[in-house]
Amino acid sequence: MKARAFDYARPASVAEALTAFEQADGDASYIAGGQSLVPALALRLQAPARLVDIAHIAELRGIAVEEGWLRLGALTRHVELHDHPLVATHAPLLALAAPHVAHPAIRNRGTLGGSVALADPAAEFPAMLLAMDAEMEITGPEGSRRVPAGDFFQDLYQTALEPGELLVALHIPAAGPGHRCAFDEIARRRGDYALAGCGVMLTMPGDIVDEARIACLAVGSTPLRARAAEAALIGRRLDPDSIRKAQSALADDLDPPDDAEVPAAMRLHLARVLLGRLLGGMAEAA
Repeated sequence: MKARAFDYARPASVAEALTAFEQADGDASYIAGGQSLVPALALRLQAPARLVDIAHIAELRGIAVEEGWLRLGALTRHVELHDHPLVATHAPLLALAAPHVAHPAIRNRGTLGGSVALADPAAEFPAMLLAMDAEMEITGPEGSRRVPAGDFFQDLYQTALEPGELLVALHIPAAGPGHRCAFDEIARRRGDYALAGCGVMLTMPGDIVDEARIACLAVGSTPLRARAAEAALIGRRLDPDSIRKAQSALADDLDPPDDAEVPAAMRLHLARVLLGRLLGGMAEAA
């Protein structure tokens, strides 16, 4: 199939992009890297009357630390998350997850904002932003606002973005020297969507876990925080007993979908295996 005929706009600023969208009476889509939208257009899963190309808007670029927050412009490409020293230092979960995203050609073109706005529950970056308590900066006709990641991801491919609004930047509390991070996922082949994935960020100034953040992907309709597993670790040493309790607590956190290819029980088992593997590696490193 081929995409339907559409109008094309290439604004030079966020304000112009909002205007271009509004002029299409809401029958428009923003496009940047196009790694998800272009296939959807070709299959006519989406058929907007206008594409608003935001790939050249300078306001949507840039990586910087501002008042204790790492600010990532929405047009930050996947490969930049892998390579940029500020990301490695202040948002290490994103740097650890980046090599697992699809393949190099896609990482060279795909944007962080596009991945977050799509909100695929099997995508790596939305889950890691959830783990790091990120905030999404959104601009629309009514002005700008910041939405915590926990409120941003609402349901399968549904977010807090209203029609016409544009995701401008991602703000992440900068990680400190006491943070320890790990990420892994299980997929049939490298680059395939994960059957289950997990990212962990622990605050451990000594040998006791002061704070735990655990987020899982591909185990629900949205990325999920594993709050019960986190609670099983806080205030304890990272030892085999606390790790087993965290793994067991995942049953209270996750309710994976049941499908013919991957039963729910298997996804939960894989999530437990991943969490044990990650926490075990962090305990050895400590």
